[in-house]
Amino acid sequence: MPDSFFTSSKPRKRKRTESHADASGNGKKFARKNTTPRDGKKPGAAKVNGVPKRKARDEELSDQTDEDAGGVDDMDLRADDEDLGASGDEDENETPAEKRLRLAQLYLESVKVGLADGEFDAAEIDKDLISARLKQDVLEHSGKVHLFIADSFDFTHTPNTILRTRGHRFSVTSAVASETGQYIFTSGKEGSIIKWDLATGKKLSTIHKVRPTNSDKKGKGKATPDPSVKGHTDEILSLALSGDGKLLASAGRDRRLCVWDTEKGEWVKSFSGHLGHKDVISTVAFRKGTNQLYSGSFDRTVKVYDLSPSVMGYVETLFGHQDHVLGLDALRGETCVSVGGRDKTVRYWKIVDETQLVFRGGGRSRVREVLEGGLRGDDEGDDVDADGMELIPKAKDREREKKFVEGSIECLAMIDDTTFLSGGDSGSICLWNSLKKKPIFTQALAHGFNEVLSESEGIIQTPRWITALASLRYSDLIVSGSWEGDIRIWKLDSKLKSFSLVGKIPAPGVVNSLQLLTPPKGFLETTTWASQSPQAVSESSAPSTKRRELEVNPFVIVAGLGQEHKLGRWLSVKEGGAVNGSMVVAFSPRTSD
Repeated sequence: MPDSFFTSSKPRKRKRTESHADASGNGKKFARKNTTPRDGKKPGAAKVNGVPKRKARDEELSDQTDEDAGGVDDMDLRADDEDLGASGDEDENETPAEKRLRLAQLYLESVKVGLADGEFDAAEIDKDLISARLKQDVLEHSGKVHLFIADSFDFTHTPNTILRTRGHRFSVTSAVASETGQYIFTSGKEGSIIKWDLATGKKLSTIHKVRPTNSDKKGKGKATPDPSVKGHTDEILSLALSGDGKLLASAGRDRRLCVWDTEKGEWVKSFSGHLGHKDVISTVAFRKGTNQLYSGSFDRTVKVYDLSPSVMGYVETLFGHQDHVLGLDALRGETCVSVGGRDKTVRYWKIVDETQLVFRGGGRSRVREVLEGGLRGDDEGDDVDADGMELIPKAKDREREKKFVEGSIECLAMIDDTTFLSGGDSGSICLWNSLKKKPIFTQALAHGFNEVLSESEGIIQTPRWITALASLRYSDLIVSGSWEGDIRIWKLDSKLKSFSLVGKIPAPGVVNSLQLLTPPKGFLETTTWASQSPQAVSESSAPSTKRRELEVNPFVIVAGLGQEHKLGRWLSVKEGGAVNGSMVVAFSPRTSD
């Protein structure tokens, strides 16, 4: 029986090889090889050129490449040709080790040139400096927090290096500065965009609201936006600058996403209709270092655009949120994070994998405990008020303490590729990590209470919700804003498990947007409003041996302020000197004694 089994399997192999050999025209060699199964012997019994081991290797190769219509000798010749061609493509028959060495030397030369062009002289560049810069480059591309610089600044005193701009009739909804330190762009509820010189604070140009051509038609709110209109026809809610500072993206209530040339101040392209959103576009953000743009809308979707000059088009739509997308942020990786308002979720989008991670906020309540894991609320001794909005822990011989349950998550900021912050209407700032479903740390009532006097109830205290969040990328500095009159500065701990308050900056009005960035070297010396303090001057004259860390550079906070919230008129702040404008605050590192 075994003989018949092997005999039945060989004719199938013989027929496949024979037909292939006939088609290729190599009759003699293949006839000799394929006549072996007719004897009823195993394939390994036959010999080629009297070498059994060579036969086994050749036959294995021939089985893998039967469809290539060639014999064993032909295969060997082809392999040699490919190897010679591959080695010929390299520079002067360069080996892989030599290529790595050459590329490493080129990279080191570029690092030396970069250091020489920056703050160091060519004579000061040594191995320690180059090593520090190499470590910095590796950490920047690792996507993790590596700039622990909060202790290098003094936040106890308000700096005198502040630039204020005023030019909008209504509240400023967004303010962004370019990483090159040249310009700052602000948008207002009146529908205009103003370009400012960041060094002098002078107004350079204004992009006004465009009157739509079909404004006389009824039901224009439901009509599809006219793609021929070069600009915005309603309130502008969000701005974003590309990494190179050449493109400005703007979006607003007219459901248009407009792209502008920052140097010329000219309209480039608009996305609307089937390539845009179906409702108000509330937020836009560029992926760091690229021209990839993300936009979030009241239509509960996030859209991806590629604004490279050769493409300049729509890419895809991300679905998942159950309410208005109010906040969006992105860093170097092909990921972005968004918040969905009253669906109380933060969604971490993996663009390439086409997947998303859902993080549910909103605090704890007895209803959620019952739905998710049984009556754990009773076991822990919790209770809820009649309105269902406050969680009251029970304890013997202790006063009841109220904690406000979050009803909407409205803003967020990414710290690194896996760590991010969120803020909502409960006044809490939550620290998240992409590896955990629940917040790592929650700072309750980050901006205190808003007190309202009622004739029947007396003083009613409600938390001030968080209106804006921002972080200095890959560092331990965070800022948050509300409407109590201050921008608060927070410091992350070294283990990224919590954060604490380190300073405040007076900012009257509603903080509608925040941005932190590190300007180019020597930027503060060229500005008329941020003259260096004596400490900073002494730092610049300090010996180079104390500056090996390279990382303690000045940074600026850019804030968009207004008398109203950017999304509505339910909140009006006019006391305390609140104005519609933007504010830029520069911080310089303190020197060591």
